[in-house]
Amino acid sequence: MKLRLAALAALILLSACRHAGDITADNGGGVYAVRSDCPIAGVLAGTGDMTLFNPQNTNDSRAIDVTAAITDLRASCQDVGTDVISTATFTIVGLRREGGSARQVVLPYFNVALRGGQTIAAKQIGQAVLNFRAGDVHSYARVQATVRVNRGAAALPANVREILTRPRKSGQAEAAVDPMSDPAVAKAVAEATFEQLVGFQLTPGQIKYNATR
Repeated sequence: MKLRLAALAALILLSACRHAGDITADNGGGVYAVRSDCPIAGVLAGTGDMTLFNPQNTNDSRAIDVTAAITDLRASCQDVGTDVISTATFTIVGLRREGGSARQVVLPYFNVALRGGQTIAAKQIGQAVLNFRAGDVHSYARVQATVRVNRGAAALPANVREILTRPRKSGQAEAAVDPMSDPAVAKAVAEATFEQLVGFQLTPGQIKYNATR
């Protein structure tokens, strides 16, 4: 669950006139990337699929009853007062072993606000309902989940902003030093970085099955 901080090394805070990927000439060249207060949305690895068996006390492939997967994850972000609210929408698609009579399957999912790649700031459990019509083996449900993050918690301290946005020109000694190599800077960036992670609320057996299938 740890956030890949290496990818954050290039995240530089800029004024509104800069755009992600801009090449600049005023400081000798360089690529600017824009850092956002919005949580980074994603599906937690190993939790994007769920398999139900019948009977339940087996994991034999011949006993697979229903399979489901999370797909088409999209996120939007907006400012509300002193908070930033991220809304993630995703689709849960299901497949049952055979048709037959109409059937309803309820699948639990989680919605987590993760801080610094390892600390759960908030967690919610929801339920997605798959309604299989008579004779159909496919079903899907569209799900929406939100997290609220205080904008102050997602903002970098002024001294860290200054370090990250300080102009560096080719040939200068500090130009060859990655500011993220400073543990204090890396820690501050991590603590101000939030993720919105969704996935199925799996049992220990289901987690093991996903990891070994």
